[in-house]
Amino acid sequence: MIGFILAGLIIGALARLVKPGKQHLGLLATLLLGLAGSVVGGVVASLLGTGHIFELNVLGFIVAVITAVLLIGVAEGLTGRRKVRR
Repeated sequence: MIGFILAGLIIGALARLVKPGKQHLGLLATLLLGLAGSVVGGVVASLLGTGHIFELNVLGFIVAVITAVLLIGVAEGLTGRRKVRR
C-alpha cells in the first residue's frame, strides 16, 4: 500500500512536470490525481494482458502519466471556474 501511494506521488509529480504552464494544485491533489492515474494505467495494462493492475510495467506507467496529466488539466479547469473574477 505504501508503494502504491509512493508511485501515485511520483506519477502525479511527473504529470505536473509534463503538463505545460503553472498548476495551482497542492501536494494532496497531486497525490490523489497520481493515484487515480496509476489505477487507470494498471487497469489498461491489465486489460491488454501486459501485467496485473498493481504491477509496475512500462505500458501501465505511460498510461498512468498520460491519465494523470489529463486529470490535472480537468482539475485545474474545475478549480479555475470556481474562482471569483473581479
